[in-house]
Amino acid sequence: MKITPGRVRSGVRQTDFINADRLLSEEEMGVRDAVREFVDRELIPSAADHWDRAEFPFDLLPGLGGLGIMGGVFSPEYGCAGWNNVAYGLAIAELARGSGSLATFLHVQSGLAMTAIHELGSEEQKQRWLPGMARCEKIGCFGLTEPEAGSDPGSLTTTAVERDGGYVLDGEKKWIGNASFADVAVIWARTEDGKISGFVVEGDNPGFHTDVLPRKASQRAVWQTHIRLEGCHVPEDARLPGATSLGSTLAVLTHSRYGVGWDGLGQAADCYETALAYAGEREQFGQPIAAFQLVQQKLVDMVNEISLAQLLSVHVGRLKDDGLLDAPTVSMFKMNNVAKARRIAALAREVLGGNGVLLDYRVMEHMADIEGVYTYEGTNDVNTLIVGQAITGHRAFSARPPKDASRDGRAEEKPR
Repeated sequence: MKITPGRVRSGVRQTDFINADRLLSEEEMGVRDAVREFVDRELIPSAADHWDRAEFPFDLLPGLGGLGIMGGVFSPEYGCAGWNNVAYGLAIAELARGSGSLATFLHVQSGLAMTAIHELGSEEQKQRWLPGMARCEKIGCFGLTEPEAGSDPGSLTTTAVERDGGYVLDGEKKWIGNASFADVAVIWARTEDGKISGFVVEGDNPGFHTDVLPRKASQRAVWQTHIRLEGCHVPEDARLPGATSLGSTLAVLTHSRYGVGWDGLGQAADCYETALAYAGEREQFGQPIAAFQLVQQKLVDMVNEISLAQLLSVHVGRLKDDGLLDAPTVSMFKMNNVAKARRIAALAREVLGGNGVLLDYRVMEHMADIEGVYTYEGTNDVNTLIVGQAITGHRAFSARPPKDASRDGRAEEKPR
């Protein structure tokens, strides 16, 4: 039988081997299903082409903005949907199932930029930016990482000097998603007193310069950018009043890292669904390859790990809704789900054989995209050591003495 890419999904229901839907409310399933319908109808048909050409899918932004997923947990007062965290996570997983690139756009727009403004901004800043960002009419980015300050953002060198009734920002940022077409950037800089603070910089500021990073082999349909801040003057009211130290980023990074955990689940599920459908249709030696023991072992390994990740994801979402989610648990969540997704994508590629390297089947696209997710929002190594400190009380990833060795992990939260 000749297998065509369009037939791979035929007859495959949403992955739920253990009936995890029993853990969800009707509203939560409704959010998930609405995003899934959008992804199947609007995103998946063009996703591989956008990825192949390294083109951002600007045409999808109006539809994406209409879903309510951007800033999904924030209040309708700011034009947002007001979902709970489980519904928000389910929506992210569905978006990631369709495109790891577009999920990364969401993490920057919603998980980082909108969250920073919502958690740390003034009421005027919230009212000005959040409604438009929720509709994807305004695009945001989050400038923390620098060329020499990745997993150690405390060593950032971008400066903010008070001058002419505001601040002048100078420095560089790297790997900043969305920055090349952002209307607003949240930039982290060190003020003259040595403290780190956040500033809202408008994209048309003459001191704000961007260059898209070329030749990227992961998440090609979303753009990461090198930012140069050269005499970038912003007014006094551009400073985020709640951003008074590096620790001010904790709530932002925790929220974004939470979303990335669901991202891993979504990409893993898509790889498994593709492999399962393919195995049922691809015939060799007179029978579907799904009848072979080694193929079944791969499929069982995949659905087993996905089932465990589903349970963890819902549990972590409930903790977050109850205000009980701490930084080490978020690090474990992201570490677990993304590492599982990395392995599941590799197994799915094996099931598809040579066809697994074709973009038409999407598995190789996910494999490459997961490599980016494996690194951002805390590398796997750094997240491992955050959890390690939480269980041992010893900080293993810095020569500096720990500020706080307790389980809350506040001194240890790192973005990359």
